[in-house]
This record gives sequence, C-alpha cells and structure tokens, in this order.
Amino acid sequence: MKIMIVTDAWEPQVNGVVRTLKNTRRELEALGHQVEFLTPLTFRTLPCPTYPDIRLSLLPGTTVRRRIRAFAPDALHIATEGPLGMAARACALRDGLPFTTAYHTRFPEYVKARFAIPLSWTYAFLRWFHGPSRAVMAPTPVVVRDLESYGFRNVVLWSRGVDLDIFRLQDVNKLNTKPPIFLYVGRVAVEKNVDAFVNLDLPGSKWVAGDGPALARIKQAHPDVNYLGVLNQTQLAEVYASADVFVFPSKTDTFGLVLLEAMACGCPVAAYPVTGPLDVIGSSGAGVMHEDLREACLQALAIPREVARAHAEKFSWRAATQQFLGHLRPMPERAGVAALQGESV
Repeated sequence: MKIMIVTDAWEPQVNGVVRTLKNTRRELEALGHQVEFLTPLTFRTLPCPTYPDIRLSLLPGTTVRRRIRAFAPDALHIATEGPLGMAARACALRDGLPFTTAYHTRFPEYVKARFAIPLSWTYAFLRWFHGPSRAVMAPTPVVVRDLESYGFRNVVLWSRGVDLDIFRLQDVNKLNTKPPIFLYVGRVAVEKNVDAFVNLDLPGSKWVAGDGPALARIKQAHPDVNYLGVLNQTQLAEVYASADVFVFPSKTDTFGLVLLEAMACGCPVAAYPVTGPLDVIGSSGAGVMHEDLREACLQALAIPREVARAHAEKFSWRAATQQFLGHLRPMPERAGVAALQGESV
C-alpha cells in the first residue's frame, strides 16, 4: 500500500509525535508498505509564536495538493492540525479523497496555558478539523472517551510502543551525582509542568534532560538542578538507566512515550494520576501515581527495576503500527486514478 502521512511536527523537533511517526514509518516499511512524508522541511517556514523550535509552513496549499496528486496514495493520513494538515484536509475535501487524522497532543490545554484561550474555543476548532476524518486516532482509551465527550465522532484507539533494543536494562552511571537520582526528560515548557518537579524537596539530586522555551528561566531559578541538552536515543537510554526514578509532572499529555522509554530501561515512574500515566502505568506496579508528586517520587524508589522493564515489554511498535494500518481508509479506485491524471473527482 502507498501511504502518505502529512505532519507539521518534524525534525529538528524532538518530541513524542516525531518519534511516533518515525517508528511507525519504520514498521510500515518493514511490512512492505511504501510511505511518503509531507513535512515542513519542504516549505518556507516561520517560527511558531512562543515556541520557535516549531516551524509553521507558509502558504503550503498548492504544493501540498501537487505532492498528494503526484504520489497518488492508497491512503492519506493527516497527523497534525497545523498549516500542512489544514492544506491536506482542504485538498482531500476538494478532491473527494478519504483521509484519517490523529490527535497526538492536548492542544486546547496547551493553548490555554500559553494564551489563556478558553478550552471550548479550541475544541470547537478541533471538532471542525477532525469532523470529515474517517477515523480520528487517539493514543489511549481515556483520550478516546474524552474526545467523545467533547462531541468528536469516529474516534479509535492507536496506541504507542517502545524500542526495547535501544531502551533496555544496562549497568551504566552517566549521572554521577548524589543518590537517589530523580530525572525528568522532555520539553521544558509551561504545559509540561516542569516547575512541579524542580520545586520538589527531594533527597539526592535532580536532573532535567531536554530543551524548550522555559529552560532559561528554570535554570536561573534552580541552579541546584543538573541539566542536559537534547540527547539521541542511545544517550537517552543510558541516562534513564542511570536514574533511580523518572518523574513525569505533566498533567496534559495524551500518552507520554518517555514513560515507556524510562520503564524499558528499568527506571520506575512517579507521576500524577492523570491521562497518560493512568493508561500507560495502570495497575502494573511499574510506577506510583499520587496527587502529591513528592510522595510518588519517594514511593517509586522501592520499585524493582525488573518490574518496570517487564511492564514496558508489553508495548511494541509493531502492534501499534498494525492498529494504525487497520484504521486507514483506502482510496476508492477512481479517486486514485483521478489523482494520477491530475483531475478532480
């Protein structure tokens, strides 16, 4: 099958959406499918306000339509709701092409945290955007139910996985500070609630790995915390394996791939009992969820690393990709022929 995936989230961004799409492409190609990505790398871009690492494509409509027609996909998936996603959606509706979409991020909550825009406004936009989608793929059962409660239709589950060869148990010591070592990995941004972690009164030492718009402020306010920049996956696996507890302070993530990565390296998790941790950790015993994040951190110290690893082994990218494939909606034959000929359906 020829599959086109349109995404506004791509390199040089380092986040869960980009990692999900890259791993999905790898698995799709291993299964014999041909995958074409349409990303901001093809376009002139400008930085997203308050988040310059995110690049917004300028006037992509004509190029998006030309690329879709040239590739003539058997299935079209729109991964994000940005300028490229909007252009692909418009093209699909104009040419009568079925498509699927994904809900990766709690965008309304992020927008409210940054710009104080009411949730109802942003969810109304998202209902409009995803309304024509043949299947809206969401990462956890809780998110599926949340979207349905906001009036979304055709919401289906598309779970996530972890590379168990890269993220593994290993005897390393990359964080040579006073134990116990508490670690945060991810974007350093207001919506990730990193302040809740760095403000905790904990024994031992704290580490933050990642970059983002709030990093400079947090570094200045918390010189006692240790900081790492953006790491590749091999480096990141060694950092997880060197920590005693992975702290996940976010209250807005839909899944949290870093949870799986940490557990695969044997690092138990401390988190709030919210969407993401509730679905990923559940009752596995691989982490502690508590309204008091400090209490969760201290209790997680008692979890054996083998327990965390065993739970992570239940998640695979192959299984997640099979879910993704099952939700795609193939083009009608006449639509594919028309696209190849450059005609509207």
